[in-house]
Amino acid sequence: MIFSDSPAIEQNGILDPAKDRIRIRKRGGSTAAQLSLSRWRTSKQNRIYSAKLFDALRRIRRTDSPVKPRSQSIKVAAYRALAVTAGGRTRWSNAILAGRSIRRKNRRIRPAGGGERPTKLFSAARRSVKIPAVERKVKFLGRLVPGCRKLPLPSLLEEATDYIAALEMQVRVMASLAEKLSGFAGVPVASRPESDSASPIPS
Repeated sequence: MIFSDSPAIEQNGILDPAKDRIRIRKRGGSTAAQLSLSRWRTSKQNRIYSAKLFDALRRIRRTDSPVKPRSQSIKVAAYRALAVTAGGRTRWSNAILAGRSIRRKNRRIRPAGGGERPTKLFSAARRSVKIPAVERKVKFLGRLVPGCRKLPLPSLLEEATDYIAALEMQVRVMASLAEKLSGFAGVPVASRPESDSASPIPS
């Protein structure tokens, strides 16, 4: 059963963005947040991201470096393809394309020679300043969404909504890719159709 406030859905389970925009206008809801959700659930966005991800994976195969772990290369390629698919409409996608968020997650800055820990007095002073729970959660969310550490709450929520929807689409596409690859790997090379050689899916 589909309720009246649920998104417009096509027969294949993909959202119909045109019908969804009409529904949002009639309800007068948060257009930006809800349209970002529906945009990432369209078959068009799935196809765009799939194509960009396949191209990125092919480039990794051609330029595989022994210095950089392949798993890290795939992770970076998957996120960059997601950011390119976003089209630069969001701060998180621009941050990923600039490489800031990925580098920040992969490195840990430490002072030379190990450094000294803050004095007990300074640590006690910091502990005495209690940050409100809501502010703590907002800061935590800002660290999770690339490029959004210093955004005000309304803008942060819009970015987080779009980022989560994009990640959900990424999971769906990569799960589908893994399923296709597992089935393709079990087929003998001699019995594979010629069209597979031109497929963007790596063997």
